Amino acid sequence: MDIPGLPARTAALRLTDAVLRRGETLEQAGPNALQGIRSDADRALARALASEALRWLTDLDAMIDGATQQRLADDTKARSVLRLMLAGWLRLETPPHAVIATGLPLLAGGPRRLAHGVFSTLVKQGAHLPPAPTLPEAVTMRWGTRAESIAAALAEPPPLDLTLRDAAETARWAEELGGTSLMPGHVRLPRGEAIERLAGFKEGAWWVQDLAASLPARLLGAGEGKTVLDLCAAPGGKTLQLAAAGWQVTALDASAKRLQRLDENLARCGLTAEVVKADALEWDAANRFDAVLLDAPCTATGTCRRHPDVLHRIGARHIAEMTQLQAKLLTRAGGWLKPGGQLVYAVCSLEGEEGAQQASQVALTRDPIRAEELPSGITPSSDGWVQTSPELLAEAGGLDGFFIARWRG
Repeated sequence: MDIPGLPARTAALRLTDAVLRRGETLEQAGPNALQGIRSDADRALARALASEALRWLTDLDAMIDGATQQRLADDTKARSVLRLMLAGWLRLETPPHAVIATGLPLLAGGPRRLAHGVFSTLVKQGAHLPPAPTLPEAVTMRWGTRAESIAAALAEPPPLDLTLRDAAETARWAEELGGTSLMPGHVRLPRGEAIERLAGFKEGAWWVQDLAASLPARLLGAGEGKTVLDLCAAPGGKTLQLAAAGWQVTALDASAKRLQRLDENLARCGLTAEVVKADALEWDAANRFDAVLLDAPCTATGTCRRHPDVLHRIGARHIAEMTQLQAKLLTRAGGWLKPGGQLVYAVCSLEGEEGAQQASQVALTRDPIRAEELPSGITPSSDGWVQTSPELLAEAGGLDGFFIARWRG
């Protein structure tokens, strides 16, 4: 007998398993985990369950441990299923009877009675989550005094940010879409909207991009026909920004799949760029550029609001690998600048090794970022660099963590 909602729970179990056992991102795990699920609602439910289980994993595990006489091993299927059951009840407000009906079948041939007993005990006790997620111990140690405030900003998934093709139409789109704006060219909407159905999508009036992610390209200003190299460009949010601002853009990325999305986004928005598939460590250009934007590969821990898998996948080894790659890319990027040209470096990371420590090694003249170039509430450091974090602008919905620095060649 088919059980409504069971395919979504099965997919959610595959998603969390891929993250915690194999270290995959939720995005990487999606195609296999969601295979065969045609309903958009079920696909969205699977993602939401997995995301909430990962967001609150430490607290869910504490609940489970408090309701069992003998501790379940971290990698047991019963623990994984209970995490999803509790996330469904406590975060998605699924009634307990529906949680049991769709959760226990995941343990076919396994300890259903145990899972039923643990879940029922917690329901009877009126179990509840703390106001903010408890971060994994390793993350707390890395982030130090910032950890508590960052955690407070992770309690809810983030709003939806749009970057407009034409900043002069900010007031119009904010009103038409029922959103708010934190700076020209930006509109923020509540979560839950089907993006493709929103006004302005088909005609390419905007694209989805977190406010913090839009800042690096903004810091290069108006293009006025000058040339810019956008490194590691796909899927293209910053390429779109630069093209819309009048730059002649060369967008380079090594991933053919991601470049296809960039081409689709350019076509939808009616913008143009020269798109190049190449490895930035091997490619070279015939000419130098007025500006280079390097949104470098990184640990992406700054996206933990929307991608809570990073809280459990990233460790010292990943950080070391990324910093080595970033240093090589920065050296290459600086070599492509015309005399006096600008280089902007950005990473969506909260790790100091990828941010200020990395920037301090660059042998170019600093071009300090000024407060007037940023949204109200975000201020540069004394070095003229910017580090955003999820708890910034909390009253307006927060933003991703980004480090941004700028130099002149």
